[in-house]
Amino acid sequence: MRTLRIAAAAEAASLALLLGNLLTVHAPALSALLGPLHGTAYLVVIATTWMTPAAATPGTRWRALVPGIGGLLALRRIEARTPAN
Repeated sequence: MRTLRIAAAAEAASLALLLGNLLTVHAPALSALLGPLHGTAYLVVIATTWMTPAAATPGTRWRALVPGIGGLLALRRIEARTPAN
């Protein structure tokens, strides 16, 4: 779950920064740094969600495929279905 939390946050934050860069200064160096970071975080979110046993509920794994916020959606669904300790 820790990996999914970190990757979901990195995915959402990197997308926000990429869009902010696109709408403002459009610095190529920033895009070159954030693009691969976002792509890697997106793939980690998908892989982690599909390997998590708690994500076996209907629809959870498919939520991870939504670019940008899919990790946050999947994480929210997993935490809602997981009983509190």
